[in-house]
Amino acid sequence: MTLVQRNHTLSSEFIILGFGDLAELQTFFFVLFLLMHLVTLAGHTTIVLITLIDSCLQTPMYFFLRNLSTVEICYILVIVPNMLVNFLSRSQRMPFLGCALQMHLFIALGGAECFLLAVMAYDRFVAICSPLRYTIIITRALCLQMLTLACVSGFALSLVLTTLIFLLPFCQSREINHFFCDIPAVLFLACSDTRANEVAVFLVCTLILLIPFLLILLSYAFIIAAILRIRSAEGRSKAFSTCAGHLLVSVLHYGCAIFIYIRPKSCYTPEQDKIVSLIYTNVTPMLYPVIYSLRNKEVKGALRRLLKSYNQTRQQRNAR
Repeated sequence: MTLVQRNHTLSSEFIILGFGDLAELQTFFFVLFLLMHLVTLAGHTTIVLITLIDSCLQTPMYFFLRNLSTVEICYILVIVPNMLVNFLSRSQRMPFLGCALQMHLFIALGGAECFLLAVMAYDRFVAICSPLRYTIIITRALCLQMLTLACVSGFALSLVLTTLIFLLPFCQSREINHFFCDIPAVLFLACSDTRANEVAVFLVCTLILLIPFLLILLSYAFIIAAILRIRSAEGRSKAFSTCAGHLLVSVLHYGCAIFIYIRPKSCYTPEQDKIVSLIYTNVTPMLYPVIYSLRNKEVKGALRRLLKSYNQTRQQRNAR
């Protein structure tokens, strides 16, 4: 790319088309996804608060769950507010650097979430397959180290991938047929040979998606084998209940992401991608707190204690 082309690219803007072809449904979708966004934020914030406040939830499993919800809150805040603004307009202008920053944060937080889900699978693997050694292996120091590694890895890989994509020349159409600066949608606009970049995307997505997902599946193969060896039905049920929510969340998260990112540029289909992206940026994050709370007696118990404490405090204030 020449210096003139690069300066032109850096000073230009992208146009986020969003859902301009559904003008008559824009207001309906805005209200619907705004409500979903608020429910999602409330659910994840509740998990963060109860795992911080309740003394019974000060364990490694809930430490990782709290940080997963924190990452999820940041993840949706990078995408959803801009999407909601886009529902109220035909198109939305996005500065070049703003688009790059959005992509970087989206990949970084999504990558950190993928690595955290793998770490949580390892935590459950040790808890069920080596319960007597759990407190020796899963120490607070190890938890902090794994959390740091997950976040740093996500941001480092994202920086490499985003830099490679935005060094490409975008010398034709600037219209991104999506509701945010997603990898396939931006890569589709490049007017040079992108095969090397596609290989880089595939390698990064393999590190972020495929390898952690395979490690999770391997962990659960050992976990299921260990659960089946438990003699009492109550013991099997309790062991499975601590893992079912995490396994379901992992399948939802990795399933959508692998479908979008592990494929060549020639298979890019804008309308299909937008629908799948709506699911993994709006629907699945809203389901995560429900899955964890409904399948977990400790979380429900902590929530009841928190509400009871709040009601007692309010009654005492009213009595004064």
